[in-house]
Amino acid sequence: MITGIAWDHRRCWGPLDASIEPYARLTGEEVRWDRRSLYSFGEGDLGDYAAKYDLVIYDHPFVGDVSRNGWLLDLRPRLSAAQIAHFEHDSVGASWKSYFYDDGLWALPIDSAAQTAAWRQDLLDHVGWSVPQTLDEVRQLAEAVAPKGLHVAWPFVPTDLMCTLVTLAASRGLRPGRDDTRFLDPSQAIDLIGALKALAAIVHPLSKGWNPIGCLNHMSSENDVVYVPYLFNYVNYSSPGPHRHITFGSPPEVIKGQGAHTILGGAGIGISARSANPEAALAYALWLCAPDYQGGDYVRFGGQPGSRSAWQSEACNRLTGNFFQNTLHALDAAYLRPTPPGFVPFFHEATLKLAEVVLRDASATEFVTWLNAAYARLLESRVRP
Repeated sequence: MITGIAWDHRRCWGPLDASIEPYARLTGEEVRWDRRSLYSFGEGDLGDYAAKYDLVIYDHPFVGDVSRNGWLLDLRPRLSAAQIAHFEHDSVGASWKSYFYDDGLWALPIDSAAQTAAWRQDLLDHVGWSVPQTLDEVRQLAEAVAPKGLHVAWPFVPTDLMCTLVTLAASRGLRPGRDDTRFLDPSQAIDLIGALKALAAIVHPLSKGWNPIGCLNHMSSENDVVYVPYLFNYVNYSSPGPHRHITFGSPPEVIKGQGAHTILGGAGIGISARSANPEAALAYALWLCAPDYQGGDYVRFGGQPGSRSAWQSEACNRLTGNFFQNTLHALDAAYLRPTPPGFVPFFHEATLKLAEVVLRDASATEFVTWLNAAYARLLESRVRP
């Protein structure tokens, strides 16, 4: 039997559970998928799960730790040149690239995502507004709809707050964590944090308690959220179903005419270094990531594929209200955050400290000083013998 651990949303487990029966018919191989929380997926202890399962669905910022700790198998020597060329060609944005570290390949891209905008077109039509193209227009929309009891929203629990800081920085042409030992230029970072605080002041009052799923659940069941400028996109809320239709599309520009570059998300499927049958696990992972399944049952059962051909498929777009067509440009332009060992706990601590600044008026200057010093220490520990 092949065992795997998914994260607990239909976007992840829907197509995995749906694959079990057809894969057993095809190969005779039994598969079992268990689930963990979204928080555990993004910020939990990957090593514990890699010790228990053959396959792990995980977030690409873990790849530095995966490489250093040997939790998962390096897939690069296990793939043929033709398979590698296929994945390179079929990548959505930097998804394929995101699972490389120190020349090793630590997962296959099974799911692709990034922060995009989301809106209720029916509510925008009701108030006579078009989709905002800049952050200034987002503010104008929020002010215009407030007297009507409507809101702009923005999920900014600490994790999403920090992700949006990276998005705003990248959209200004900065490269958080990639240009030198600093994570962000201090003078620019203070200004960006000011933009976060200004956005937090005008959005739906429940926003500070929402992650993207919470925001989208509210947006699809209630009628008071018109627009969201930045959140990780979910195909499930664009596809027909027992909810009000949400449209996803390009996020607003921070600087008009400069484009938007939001933070890359998505998920990879890796093989445990402790797997008793890594060949069978890899064969199944390749089957799940192949264009035939990605562009077929993967989408039909609620998945958000990692295969570019699925994103470009007319059939997949018909099933999902053109979700893929509307957001592919944003994913292609998405920013790939750095992934050195220790990045996940560093980022987690940064999320909590940034929330104190935005929500409780802690010092932005002290936060940026800590952010850059902590990141410099992280990079020093990477090269220290």
